[in-house]
Amino acid sequence: MERYVCAVDVGTGSARAGIIDRAGTMLGRAEHPILMHRSRADHAEHDSQDIWAAVCHAVHGALAKAGVAPETIAGIGFDATCSIVVRGVDGGQVSVSATGEKRWDTIVWLDHRALAEADECTASGHRVLDYLGGVMSPEMATPKLMWLKRHLPESWNKAGFIFDLTDYLTCRASGSPARSQNTLTAKWTYLAHETPGWQRDFFARVGLKDIFERASLPELAEPVGSDLGPLTPQAAAELGLTEGCRVASGVIDAYAGALGVLGGFAGEPADLNRHLALIAGTSSCVMAMAPEERPFAGGWGPYFGAALPGFWIAEGGQSATGALLDHVIRLHGAGGEPTAERHRAIGERIMALRAEEGLELAGRLHVLPDFHGNRSPLADPHATGVISGLTLDASFDSLCRLYWRTAVSIALGVRHILETLNAGGFVIDTLHVTGGHTKNPLLMELYADAVGCTVVEPLADEAVLTGTAAVAATAAGLYPNLASACAAMRQPVRERRPDTAAKARFDRDYRIFLEMHRQRQVLDEME
Repeated sequence: MERYVCAVDVGTGSARAGIIDRAGTMLGRAEHPILMHRSRADHAEHDSQDIWAAVCHAVHGALAKAGVAPETIAGIGFDATCSIVVRGVDGGQVSVSATGEKRWDTIVWLDHRALAEADECTASGHRVLDYLGGVMSPEMATPKLMWLKRHLPESWNKAGFIFDLTDYLTCRASGSPARSQNTLTAKWTYLAHETPGWQRDFFARVGLKDIFERASLPELAEPVGSDLGPLTPQAAAELGLTEGCRVASGVIDAYAGALGVLGGFAGEPADLNRHLALIAGTSSCVMAMAPEERPFAGGWGPYFGAALPGFWIAEGGQSATGALLDHVIRLHGAGGEPTAERHRAIGERIMALRAEEGLELAGRLHVLPDFHGNRSPLADPHATGVISGLTLDASFDSLCRLYWRTAVSIALGVRHILETLNAGGFVIDTLHVTGGHTKNPLLMELYADAVGCTVVEPLADEAVLTGTAAVAATAAGLYPNLASACAAMRQPVRERRPDTAAKARFDRDYRIFLEMHRQRQVLDEME
């Protein structure tokens, strides 16, 4: 009997599921939306029950499209955003919302309510910060839980389990409260390369001495792709699968994407040094792997074993990229709602304007894209966006010019991160792009020309689901280890090389980009 795996990806707005064979071929895929609640500015919450229901819908849909029998699914893997789920001692929902509604029990990854707490963590000077670029982000677990304890003490006192979303899903599926080495290392300050991995003095210093009791944190994390056991009878019934399906220790969604595009190079460590994964959608995440520890300024990590066992992975990113282009459309008087059709119309008009003006289009318009802080390489959550060169023009063409130059700035932000990584020992010249940005031809062109890299794009943009499928296949025993699963399931790609004729224009833009960062700092420091 042919055996397949089910990969589940829970993003910010939806849950996706795919049925995938041993070679990484997608047989069926389905998606179901999830709710997000904004109770205050910078607050964002999910309902974990709603997320699980969406997962079940998506799995049923993927199975139906694949046309395979449930008993042929040997393993299931989960990836998700690094959102935080709070459950009571009895497993029931516990509110994380200022409204007090119990259903909103999950703090979304992009929630920035804990800026002050993140600053406190940074001020602690604890050595866990050495693996966070020296600065604690409000998107990490610790500051969010500090906020919860201070502002919703009743919820904190009711908590009996606190999960990263991926670990909640694997627990819901298998009944195992085990936590992934990926989630704990990347978001919870667990140092997987040390024994013990937890630095309890850090939590005591920031007022979370009782986090181990409230979150039910284990002493040891499970390597990515570990077999956590079979689906429980209830989970099997809800998912439409069987109790013979094994559940894999999961990953954060961006790391699944990194496995999908970089994992196949595990057998070529020297070549791996040249490759960078860019998982780009609402926000963007960049990841680089190496067999040895390579810290870089303003980055997260390097984390040991957070993706491939035995390898270190460094993470950087941009907190708002696709979301920034949406914002620019809403912000402009000629914008409206940022639908796919609106983005397409703007892109088509930009190409027409460029046919007339070339790369000099809006050449005096410059953007710093830090509208939601600078995750990397400055590690400054308080950074703000800047637009220089505006006029009184409020036409649709002026929107297109601003959109174009904002897209340029997003690509230059990736270049800034890449150059910082290369200063730390990498020699990156190839950018593997996956996610929603592959549907934006302007961004794909700019990632080659403005960053100055060869851009590799999977023919079927399913790198995240492919990475998660490799995790599931490992737990199911279809491959002896995760590296071999990633290599066997690697997807065909197409390449785009940078246009040498555009180099001078974008080199100038990059010099201006760096100078704008410097000038913003000067303004911020004025008394």
